[in-house]
Amino acid sequence: MSIPAVMNWSGGKDSALALYHALRNPTLHVTELLTSVNAHYGRVSMHGVRVALLQEQARRIGLPLTRLELPEMPDMAEYEARMRATLAPLLAKGIRRAVFGDIYLEDLRRYREQQLAGIGLTAEFPLWQRPNAELLHEYLELGFRAVVVCVNEKYLDRSFCGRELDADFLRDLPPGVDSCGENGEYHSFVFDAPYFSSPIPFERGDIVRRTYAAPTASSVCAPIDDKAETQSPPFDTGFWYCDLLPVPQAAD
Repeated sequence: MSIPAVMNWSGGKDSALALYHALRNPTLHVTELLTSVNAHYGRVSMHGVRVALLQEQARRIGLPLTRLELPEMPDMAEYEARMRATLAPLLAKGIRRAVFGDIYLEDLRRYREQQLAGIGLTAEFPLWQRPNAELLHEYLELGFRAVVVCVNEKYLDRSFCGRELDADFLRDLPPGVDSCGENGEYHSFVFDAPYFSSPIPFERGDIVRRTYAAPTASSVCAPIDDKAETQSPPFDTGFWYCDLLPVPQAAD
């Protein structure tokens, strides 16, 4: 008997590939997508993708989307409280598993498992500790397509932002960069997948640089306004974002 599950959907390649395996797992029944969204900007947290494109992904997957709406600068306590409140209706509907696309980060896995255990959910990690080369080969062979929407300039320069995540992109990565971006080197937006009803049309917009306030033990990183008179000291790195613009289209 399959167990109802929620997919923690970032819209990027890892969550997309994890969903592929979760949908094929006879012990799981994925019934919902859950995405963290910066409510102030109306964009997917960290990835910077517009909510309109996130909704297009959900529509093509054919699963309902629940948004974890976060304020511009939440601390960890607020984040965790909002997460519990967002998950409560899903628990009431019978969901008992939460699927993630994490690959290697042990601390993050432990955090997820501890937080979920407190509310009666069990975490699932379909990609856990699989070799990068194997995952990326599978991603390409299955026909997933994605565009790189964010890069950390400590690892990658502006030229990598806005490129399609394909064999050429992977070949051009500098030495020392995790090819799956597991250390936050890059984030992506999947615009086609084996389980999409059709590809998502989009246009590339501006590429912009953003910096973030240095975190404290209880804070979540927050964007810095370069024009502000006073602000927290920035990280020693910035991030390049490629804005993706939805393309109006006729109904499928």
